[in-house]
Amino acid sequence: MSTSEHVQPHTLRAAVKYGKMNRRAWTVTSLLVIFQVINFADKAVLGLVADSAIKELGLTAGEFGLIGSAFFFLFAIAAIGVGFLAGKVPTRWILLTMGVSWAILQFPMLFGGGAAVLLVTRILLGGAEGPATPISLQHVHGWFPAKERGFPSSIIAIGSTLGPIIAAPILAWIIANPDLGWRWAFGFLGIAGLLWSAVWFLVGRDGPYSHTAGKQATAEAVPVVAVVPEAKPAAGRPTASITERADLLKLVPIRKVLGSRMFLAAVLAGAGCFWAQGFLTTWSPKYLGSVVALSPEMIGLVSTFPWVIGALALLVLGFTSRYLMRRGVTVRWALGALFGATLLVSGICFTVLPHLHGYAAVTALTLGAGLAMIYPLAPTAIAFCVASKQRAAIMATLTGLASIGGVIAPAMVGSLMDRAGYVPGPKGVRDSMEMASLLAQGMNSSFSMIGIYLVVVGVICVLLLNPDRTAERLQTRFAFNG
Repeated sequence: MSTSEHVQPHTLRAAVKYGKMNRRAWTVTSLLVIFQVINFADKAVLGLVADSAIKELGLTAGEFGLIGSAFFFLFAIAAIGVGFLAGKVPTRWILLTMGVSWAILQFPMLFGGGAAVLLVTRILLGGAEGPATPISLQHVHGWFPAKERGFPSSIIAIGSTLGPIIAAPILAWIIANPDLGWRWAFGFLGIAGLLWSAVWFLVGRDGPYSHTAGKQATAEAVPVVAVVPEAKPAAGRPTASITERADLLKLVPIRKVLGSRMFLAAVLAGAGCFWAQGFLTTWSPKYLGSVVALSPEMIGLVSTFPWVIGALALLVLGFTSRYLMRRGVTVRWALGALFGATLLVSGICFTVLPHLHGYAAVTALTLGAGLAMIYPLAPTAIAFCVASKQRAAIMATLTGLASIGGVIAPAMVGSLMDRAGYVPGPKGVRDSMEMASLLAQGMNSSFSMIGIYLVVVGVICVLLLNPDRTAERLQTRFAFNG
């Protein structure tokens, strides 16, 4: 009997089983996309209520910028802590806990909270949302084999950009509605969070490639392509590519990953991405209202444009990385270099932004900030250099450290606006031309700084974001069973 005749019945049964798992995998992926939609809508709501909240609560630009930055005060600590916890606890329960927490923390502002309540809830909400991206990526990686993870990871990331796209027009309508007002924007998000949590409780499960599934489940999850035992390395180096061995990597000291040049490059790049997110979710609507003089309804629409660009960029980059890795291209070039090159273009857009005016400036801001929305590609790339059990910890630590950019952005912009002499007008009164000019002056200073920064870190990522080399070095020198 030939080999093909011998394996055919098993292959057929395995393929049927794989088809069922594949449908379940995309169901889980769809729910995580919605999870990320809510996640980034929670961030974007502060920027959309900025004008109303500043005037009703009597805040200065600097004070409101501080509240925007406060979202990231616990972000890093929670992301790192939960990331290490995810190595021991099924991620489905972590995701459920986050969903419920987000919802509950929205309601205090609905019921009349003041500036202090807004500050405290944003701090707590940031802590609850800190682990969202790494835990979502860790969970979806548990449902797909290594060569397929780039595309679903990008789909999850697109959920981040869809949050403002979907929610901004709805929230803008709620804010402008005299029967509802800006406080109901928080209430709407709280209700949405509770609904998602209920569905996830019924449907969410950990996948067959998850570290909680065990070795047998992981082996059964690869029904058609057999895993060939690795040959003895030549000159101390593994012969198989990292994408072929990603689920077979052994544990290594995490401190060695965190101390690598690759990880440092990812942190610096991620900080730039979070800076752009921090600006979009805090100050972008104010910029559009004062500098371009858009109506509240138009602000809600135009505010979605950078996120649309981000979604398209993630879709294109995700599909491209999947195409390249299926054809044997290394993770460095299929993910790392694409990520760095995109940030380089983003930096160029921010650099020229201060020299533009009106709709030309809005176009540059849309492209620059939109192309910086590709952060999830960074943790997806570095996840290839460690074992499944360590991925959440590595991705969460990266996210936590990179979130420093989100801390800096709102406070930095607000401080530069104050230094330029900008003073918010009374409630219901549009900024004068002089105040709008001072606002633009302060913001343009920040655009120049972040533009140069993104150009530099984009080049660094093209050169150093190399999970293949890092994985080979770590497996050769430090791999151990555990």
